[in-house]
Amino acid sequence: MSKHIERREFLKRFGLGAAATAAIVTGCQSKGEAPGAKEYSQQQEPPKGKMTYRTNPTTGDKVSLLGYGMMRLPTTDGGSARGSEAPIDQETVNRLVDYAIEHGVNYFDTSPAYCRGESEHATGIALARHPRKSYYIATKLSNFNESTWGRKESIEMFENSLRELQTDYIDYYLLHGCGMGGMEAYKGRYEDNGMLDYCIEQRRKGRIRNLGFSYHGDIAVFDYLLSRHDEVHWDFVQIELNYLDWDYANEINERNTDARYLYAELQRRGIPAVIMEPLLGGRLASVPQFLVERMKQRDADASTASWAFRYAGTPSDVLTVLSGMTYMEHLRDNLLSYCPLRPLSKEDEDFLYDIARQIVNVELIPCNDCKYCMPCPYGVDIPGIFVHYNKMKNQGRLPLDAQSPDYARLRREYLVGQDRSVPRLRQAAHCISCGTCKPHCPQNINIPDELHKIDRFAENLRQSMEG
Repeated sequence: MSKHIERREFLKRFGLGAAATAAIVTGCQSKGEAPGAKEYSQQQEPPKGKMTYRTNPTTGDKVSLLGYGMMRLPTTDGGSARGSEAPIDQETVNRLVDYAIEHGVNYFDTSPAYCRGESEHATGIALARHPRKSYYIATKLSNFNESTWGRKESIEMFENSLRELQTDYIDYYLLHGCGMGGMEAYKGRYEDNGMLDYCIEQRRKGRIRNLGFSYHGDIAVFDYLLSRHDEVHWDFVQIELNYLDWDYANEINERNTDARYLYAELQRRGIPAVIMEPLLGGRLASVPQFLVERMKQRDADASTASWAFRYAGTPSDVLTVLSGMTYMEHLRDNLLSYCPLRPLSKEDEDFLYDIARQIVNVELIPCNDCKYCMPCPYGVDIPGIFVHYNKMKNQGRLPLDAQSPDYARLRREYLVGQDRSVPRLRQAAHCISCGTCKPHCPQNINIPDELHKIDRFAENLRQSMEG
């Protein structure tokens, strides 16, 4: 690739357009209004100068406990670039970034793959308006597509990140999605092509200040990477941590790894943890209503999400907690959680672990709506189907008991809601069990099996109507 390759050509060449990157990271949101807007209607203005910071032991960086995840940037139609095809609203991005920096946020996390391949560009524009020393940029070697596994292609991705972000060095650079696809994929993406050695060399030259990796799924890869710590000297590691995943990640899905283990392994080696998924794809911001009421009884002024953010920020070796914030209401709420942080007490943690036990008992499909499984070659809207099913179950509105006086109403609500959420041609009945989606799911869901269960459930509901 020439040094001045056009952005459009770069995105096309490396598969970072809408189809490839609709799948990256979390959260589905209604257009124009922040989810949970009612909860934020009486929201206070967060104070300035009160941000909690953590110190990176390697570089001495003073990092804001709240990190801005640039994976769900606002679009011109009032939605998020995670779920909308509309252009990114650069003016709103600038305003959110300015507000975050004004309130002490200095860690901004992006990737060549986020927001249909547009996140780095938008992030670079927003941040370049501020002094370079006032913020830290984190981005990733997101060479998911096998066409980018080659050394030349991966280096081009790194160089393009520098151009898009309008900088000559990256503060925090990650090998992205280690564990997805197992050891074979990890080796192909980062070792067989020499890219891990290349990144270590770039760190020596100062073009990368801190080198780490993000972990997704296969514990053998996590353990292997940490076994090389004395050789590589990981400066940080990004893991999923929240009060549900602390002890129940494996129970939700047997191939997941409890955060208790991940964090302990990093802490034992003195490696700072960067936290992703503090809300578990939004699930911990929309817990069942009876649990929300318990939280409100304990702290009437605290939002549901703030419990999860305080939990993720309490461990001492957490460097920063990432949040993908599309709306100002969410940015303000997260700032209120960390300006300053009120660490959870032992009693608070026990309270959340009890909440987690009850969430597990609801037995939702552990889909984070990350869209890594998309696009389906047969057009099935996998996350849309799971989101609708989980929503109805979470609200206690699944038509399960045919003898219930509410059964007919709930049956109709489920079927009508399904048709409104997912077009008929994209529903579970069109899954042929090709298995293309399965290797890409960070939660290791047996997607075809779950789709067929939902299809049978819906078909039984239709037949009972006809009968």
